[in-house]
Amino acid sequence: MIKQVWLFLLLALCSLAWADEVPVVGSMAPAFVLSDQGGRDVSLDSLRGKWLVLYFYPKNDTPGCTEEACSFRDDMAQLTALGAQIVGVSIDSAASNAEFAKKYHLPFPLLADKDGDVARRYGAYADWMVTRFARRYTFLIDPQGKIAKAYLKVDTSKHSAEIIADLKQLSSSPRK
Repeated sequence: MIKQVWLFLLLALCSLAWADEVPVVGSMAPAFVLSDQGGRDVSLDSLRGKWLVLYFYPKNDTPGCTEEACSFRDDMAQLTALGAQIVGVSIDSAASNAEFAKKYHLPFPLLADKDGDVARRYGAYADWMVTRFARRYTFLIDPQGKIAKAYLKVDTSKHSAEIIADLKQLSSSPRK
C-alpha cells in the first residue's frame, strides 16, 4: 500500500514537471478551433475584437466547475457591458458539455477539447495516468488576441468578480 501511494505521488510530480508551458502575458494567444455544445466550430480568430475570458475547467457537473460556470452566467450582463465574452473549455465531450449547459442555463460556449490539444497549448492539461483533465486556468485575452492576464490559482467563488475588476482596470488603462 505504501509503495502504491509513493508511486502515485511520483506520477503526480512527474506530470507537473512535464507540464506544457503557460503562454506568457503579452504573447499572442495560441490559436484553436473546437466544437461547442451545439456542434458549431469556434475559433480564436472568430472571437477577436472583444475581450475573451477563456477558462479551462476539469469536469462538467462537479461542484467547483458548476460554481465557476454559474458565477460567469450570473455576471454575464456585467461582463458583456465590459466588452467581454466567456468561453469554457474542458476535455469532456460536446454531448456532456450540452447537458451541462442546458442543466445550468449557461449562455456561453463550452468547447470540447477531447484530445486535450488546446489545453496543452495553454499549459492547462494534466494527465495523471489514471485520470486526465484540464487544469482550472483562465486567460483574459485582449481584443487583438494577446494574453492580457493568466489566472493559474482560481477561487471559483470569487473568480468572476476578479475578472470583472481586472477588466475594469484594463479597459481604463492605455493599452500598448
